Amino acid sequence: MTKNVQQDSQAPNHFRDAIGVVDERTGNRNWIFPKKPSGRLYTGRTWFSIALMALMFSGPFMKINGHPVLLLNILERKFIIFGIPFWSQDLPLFALLMLTFVVFIIVFTVVFGRMWCGWACPQTIFMEMLFRKIEYFFEGDAKDQKRITQMRWNGEKLLKRGTKNIVFFLLSFFIANTFLSYLIGIDEIEKLITDGPSQHLGQFIALCIFSIVFYIVFSKMRELVCIVVCPYGRLQGLMLDKNSIVVAYDFIRGEPRGQHKRNESENLGDCVDCHRCVHVCPTGIDIRNGTQLECVNCTACIDECNDVMERMHKPHGLIRYASQEEIAKGSVKRITFRSAAYMGVLTCLICVLSYLLLTRNEVEAVVLRTPGMLFQNQTGHDVSNMYNFEVVNKTFAEQQVEIKVVSPEHITLKMVDREKSVLQLKEDDIIKGSFFLILDKKYIQENNTPATIKVYSNGVLMDEIKTNFVGPVLN
Repeated sequence: MTKNVQQDSQAPNHFRDAIGVVDERTGNRNWIFPKKPSGRLYTGRTWFSIALMALMFSGPFMKINGHPVLLLNILERKFIIFGIPFWSQDLPLFALLMLTFVVFIIVFTVVFGRMWCGWACPQTIFMEMLFRKIEYFFEGDAKDQKRITQMRWNGEKLLKRGTKNIVFFLLSFFIANTFLSYLIGIDEIEKLITDGPSQHLGQFIALCIFSIVFYIVFSKMRELVCIVVCPYGRLQGLMLDKNSIVVAYDFIRGEPRGQHKRNESENLGDCVDCHRCVHVCPTGIDIRNGTQLECVNCTACIDECNDVMERMHKPHGLIRYASQEEIAKGSVKRITFRSAAYMGVLTCLICVLSYLLLTRNEVEAVVLRTPGMLFQNQTGHDVSNMYNFEVVNKTFAEQQVEIKVVSPEHITLKMVDREKSVLQLKEDDIIKGSFFLILDKKYIQENNTPATIKVYSNGVLMDEIKTNFVGPVLN
């Protein structure tokens, strides 16, 4: 285990000058060997993690009307969230959805701290509830892992380390397949398996890259992902305040800490300075120093401390979920002006997003006058304007789309390269083309005559487009 940096009177915040995963003298990495945790919260996190992993691994196979529940195809700009498709034309709406999610995370963090990190973050779930358990199975607890690390390479070390890393890579490969399924769809993964890598080389290379990345993350980087890489962890200091709920040490009750001896413990707090909370920490910190960047709120220290308190016949909660204000003053204040302001912003975003989703058209049409062209004189007294159109089917159902011009009077619409203005769109289909609006000169009263075009889908009005018809005015 890493060296515990204790507070002292001369440098009460000395522990903030270094992180537990870095050796202060050499600058090299300190490898963390956390003791295997146990307790009520750890058991609860285990079952919750099992449920989340089952949901994640089964997610690609869950479909609504034959389509994935969740698909984030960035390359093709195709997104499906709870069965609702979003196309490239919906990127502003999708961006608003992501912004709403980010604000929700901020609100959640302001009130509940980094509970997400400890209970629901995929990095924590896979690392602590899957890969770490496998490591305990093959190499034993912290002391055994240290012993294996320090010993020379022999049969025992080769067998345990080799077997563990083979299982790690197989799991990483399985996770990579699942991750890729959310990006390109489970059907594409099945094609990769049945057709072979040579037929889908790009997807196979992506799968190999993801597998290697996940293996490095869970076998080598580990807690460094939370401390160095994750932006959420780096920004937590900006989001937390003294009323945020965190895993906290009750220094009022625990200090001064020390070993309790008979007839010599009257002036000591409840903390016996056993360091069990430090030994079990997966990021190598001492929670008694206060809230720190490295803490992911995994609650392992809470279970260890509660076990010590039981042995000493003292109440639980020396380390617990609490806010700084609650411990220092005994007051509980969950809703502050800051959190209320964030909630107000989140409510506004949800309302706007809900309105846009409810009023979102299943078919979207864009009609623009052809750039660089004015009007054309046709045979007789007719004048024409050329327009370009693009019709997008945002659903998974076939759509029969009809384009009609309703004003001004006596104007007609003629499609280019098409006999009729009725278009057959397949699911997630896009049709582009051009048409002419034709009007007799005698009906032109101004150079720019307002024109209205309506788009119908399966007989239902989906869009109304305002444009101009350019033509000469007869004197």
